[in-house]
Amino acid sequence: MKYTLQFRIWHWFNAIVVLGLVATVLLRWTLFSKTGNAQVLMSKLTEMGISITHEQGVTLAKALRVELWEWHITLGFIFAGLVLFRLYLHFVNSKNVDAFSKLDTHHKIVKVSYYLLYATFFIMAITGLILYFYKDLGITKDVAHTFKEIHELTYYYIAFFIPLHIAGVFIADIREENGLVSDMINGGKS
Repeated sequence: MKYTLQFRIWHWFNAIVVLGLVATVLLRWTLFSKTGNAQVLMSKLTEMGISITHEQGVTLAKALRVELWEWHITLGFIFAGLVLFRLYLHFVNSKNVDAFSKLDTHHKIVKVSYYLLYATFFIMAITGLILYFYKDLGITKDVAHTFKEIHELTYYYIAFFIPLHIAGVFIADIREENGLVSDMINGGKS
């Protein structure tokens, strides 16, 4: 299979950005957990003779992760641009894509999973932008919370897809599509 230079650049840049976004979420849920860190802060401050409320502990814990979340927002804007660029590539390179009807069942399933991934990327980008700009868009906090839930739900599909994609690519490379990984690096055969 032949991959254009534009698609390969998009693929690897997108992979780095998506992994960065996933990492910021995982770090926020684990090492930078506001609840867990609030407890640690309250405990350590109590040992020093300083008493704070749980709410104050949460405020301090949130302050610890501000920079991490700034990275998430920056990567999110880059991701939204990459989603638009992928949409552009789809229309520019659509003439080079095998017709769906000519594909075997396995490759049809793969193609559908990629379309689901791209739809998920689109939803993730749109909801992320809405969450960032909800006040400017005149959206209430309650409605923004609904978009946040959709945003988080799409995260689970992406987190599920990543290991499946990596495993699937390596299995395909070993079995029936030798050179698939190197094709995504050097472009492949015409």
